[in-house]
Amino acid sequence: MAWLRVIREHIAQDSPAAADKTIDGIYQSVQRLKRYPEIGFKYPLPERDDVRVLLFGHYRIAYTLTESDTVTVLGVFHAALDIDRYFPE
Repeated sequence: MAWLRVIREHIAQDSPAAADKTIDGIYQSVQRLKRYPEIGFKYPLPERDDVRVLLFGHYRIAYTLTESDTVTVLGVFHAALDIDRYFPE
């Protein structure tokens, strides 16, 4: 959950209320994966085909999904970031 802490601290510099709203929205989006694990789109990576991405506002929630529908969140990234560099070949 370090990503959420960093995101919250960054947004809270300007607006603590907006920071709380953003973190709550990201959290609720991840909770939705429990019921609908395939709602994210498959993210195209050269060496991996198991990464999916769920969008929330300006953020991308990267996760994997196993055959038994186990969701593992890999990270939460601002849309301006190149998330490919976080998934080495």
